[in-house]
Amino acid sequence: MFKWRNASQWLFVTFTALALSGCGYNTLQSTDEDIKATWAEVLNQYQRRADLVPNLVNVVKGYAAHEKDVFIQVTEARARVGAIQATPELINDEVAFQKFIAAQGELTGAISRLLLVAENYPQLKADGLFRDLQAQLEGTENRITVARNRYIAAVKTYNVTVRSFPSNLTAMLFGYKTKPSFTVENEAAIAVPPKVDFGAPAPAVGN
Repeated sequence: MFKWRNASQWLFVTFTALALSGCGYNTLQSTDEDIKATWAEVLNQYQRRADLVPNLVNVVKGYAAHEKDVFIQVTEARARVGAIQATPELINDEVAFQKFIAAQGELTGAISRLLLVAENYPQLKADGLFRDLQAQLEGTENRITVARNRYIAAVKTYNVTVRSFPSNLTAMLFGYKTKPSFTVENEAAIAVPPKVDFGAPAPAVGN
């Protein structure tokens, strides 16, 4: 009797595992983990960019102290980004996710305006520290694009599983819901990185 009971339990566990696997449970688990990993990398690269901003602002200030409006815009945009709790749970809240992406778009625009100021200051463009920060920013923007694309791909795979039959039944049973991704609007707002190429000489003022 004892042996039969163990055999029955083993068969039940085996059947349950096969059933869950066939209904997409394992896929939901693995794709959910992929989303967490890719989103963590997106956050990491956005944070890397935010960390560059104060040094970039200070260098530009050294040559263009009177450009106060631009400095204020960048500082405020960075503060709005920092005010949002960028945790892994952010991707489970559509509203919070969109606010975070919008804030990142504002920071992208503010950095672009800051870099545009440098076009009028040849000495600033020649500053070694500025050029180093410029190179770091360019590399970070490229990594943001790569990380964002990986996140989009991971969410697409996961969301298809959540919505498809019969895995959608498993998703409902275990509480898996679709995750937010970058929309056409917010993707367009942040897809074009700030221009950081100052290799060409700036045009003379008045020409």
